[in-house]
This record gives sequence, C-alpha cells and structure tokens, in this order.
Amino acid sequence: MRRELVLVVGIILAVFCLGFLVGHWAGRPPSATSSFASRRSPSGEMVGCVDFHDAGPHAGETGCVSGRVLKVYTSKGGNTFFDFCEDYHDCPFSSVVFSSDKSKFGDLQSLSGRQIEIRGLITVYQGRPEIIIRDPGQIRMAP
Repeated sequence: MRRELVLVVGIILAVFCLGFLVGHWAGRPPSATSSFASRRSPSGEMVGCVDFHDAGPHAGETGCVSGRVLKVYTSKGGNTFFDFCEDYHDCPFSSVVFSSDKSKFGDLQSLSGRQIEIRGLITVYQGRPEIIIRDPGQIRMAP
C-alpha cells in the first residue's frame, strides 16, 4: 500500500512538473506586476500604453508603446522607421514598417511630429526594444 501511495504521488508530481515545463516553453504569462497585465479591460483588451523610454522591461510582451514621432525615415531598401529621439542611435526604442507591408499604409510621413501609440509584440533588435508594424491598426493617434 505504501509503495502504491509513493507511486501515485510520484506520478502526480511528474505530471505537475511536465505541465509547468510545457507552459514555460509555450510562453510565459504576463507577471502580476507588469503594467501590461494590470492594464487590461474585462474583455482582455489592453487599455494603457507605456512611454517609449520604458519599453525595455516589456520585451517579449505584447503591449502598447507611446511617444512623439520626431522624424519618419524611409531607407534605401524602402523600410520606414519612426524616430522618437533626435539621434536614433541613442534612442531606447524603435519601430519599423517593412517595405513589404508599406502598401497597406497611407502617408506615413504625416505622423511626423505626432504623439502616437503603437501596439504589438515588443522584441529586441540590436539591443533595443522595437515593435514591427505590419498593419495600420497597430498605430493610432494618442489621446
């Protein structure tokens, strides 16, 4: 009987650990202290944004970043970047619309000087957090 009990407890423990590992590999849930996790409406939609200076700690999360676009720059390759700082090399956040998605958008230059909100997955590229903008619905004017 004791041997059976140890076996059952061992199986339960193994299933729990396996579930934890699978959940961890599939993607971590937002932490309770995350501004993204605490700013969701009852329907699950995100309500607030973080300033572009504060985007770094949220890398790996889907969220919203806000800031004033100082310059809209299109590279020779056709990719369009929103610069939130005078010198983009020193800026703590970047965003890009790839040339392959540009036909979905209107006049991106019209966003220069505007306070905007960008929603999407915050990734890290060349050591800086960024959001890749693939759809016009990811951008809106800040209230």
